[in-house]
Amino acid sequence: MSTRAAASREELAALLLGRIRDVADYPKPGIVFKDITPLLADPVAFGALTEALAAFATEQGATKVVGLEARGFILAAPVAVRAGLGFVPVRKAGKLPGATLSQSYDLEYGSAEMEIHAEDLTAQDRVLVIDDVLATGGTAEASLRLISRSGATVAGLGVLMELSFLGGASRVRAALDGAPYQALVTV
Repeated sequence: MSTRAAASREELAALLLGRIRDVADYPKPGIVFKDITPLLADPVAFGALTEALAAFATEQGATKVVGLEARGFILAAPVAVRAGLGFVPVRKAGKLPGATLSQSYDLEYGSAEMEIHAEDLTAQDRVLVIDDVLATGGTAEASLRLISRSGATVAGLGVLMELSFLGGASRVRAALDGAPYQALVTV
């Protein structure tokens, strides 16, 4: 990476991080919630985020962008439009009509399931997955497995923010099977 590219990446990270608000004790005591709504309300920061992820999608040769429910939708849809690609939502089980593919995954206390429309991805697609935060990596890992099961190729995973102390990046690398991972901000 060139010195200018590194500086630009650092400037982008500083811009984005400066618009993310910490909310103590939400949703329960001891948790510091990372609120991205101030970033979304700032057209310069939201535009820079969209541009960076759209460039990543283009660099990876993506043909579709998948957004993970719910805040991943907010980020992925404008990225898809900016990059001239289709957008496909990955939803919680039972939220999509028609034929779906599903993938279950473990949570800290139990399990959950996500779904995608079976016809929205084909073997010709290269899919970039986008989400707001990578924490433990369970949701991202399940989405990557779901995309692989659809027959499409995973082009990569892009997130606004990685919570590095939770170790999610190491968990998703195996599911990425060599495809790139990009976090615009790491805390």
